[in-house]
Amino acid sequence: MGMADVLHSIQDAEKAAVAKLESSTEGASKILADARKNAADIIQDAQDDSASSTAKTLDAAKAKAGKAADKVHSEGAKTVETIQGSAGERRSSAVKQLIDSIMPN
Repeated sequence: MGMADVLHSIQDAEKAAVAKLESSTEGASKILADARKNAADIIQDAQDDSASSTAKTLDAAKAKAGKAADKVHSEGAKTVETIQGSAGERRSSAVKQLIDSIMPN
C-alpha cells in the first residue's frame, strides 16, 4: 500500500469519526430534549393531581362545615322557639297580674 493510499485511509477514517461525532451529538440532543419533555409532563401531572386533590379536600371540608352549620342552625331554631314560648307564657302571666293589681276582685 502506497503513501497516498495510507493518507486516503486516514482521511476516510477522520471523515467517519466526524460523522459519528455529529450523529452522537444529535442523538444526545434528542435524548436530552425527550428527558426535558418527560420531566415537564411529570411536573404537569403532579400539579394536576395536586389541584384535583386540593379541590376534593375543599369540597369535603365544605360539606362537613355545611352539615355542622345546619345542625347549629337547627339547634338554635329550637332554642329560639323555646325562648319565644316561655316569653309568651310569662307575658300572659304578667298581663294577668297587672290586670289583677289594677282591678280589685
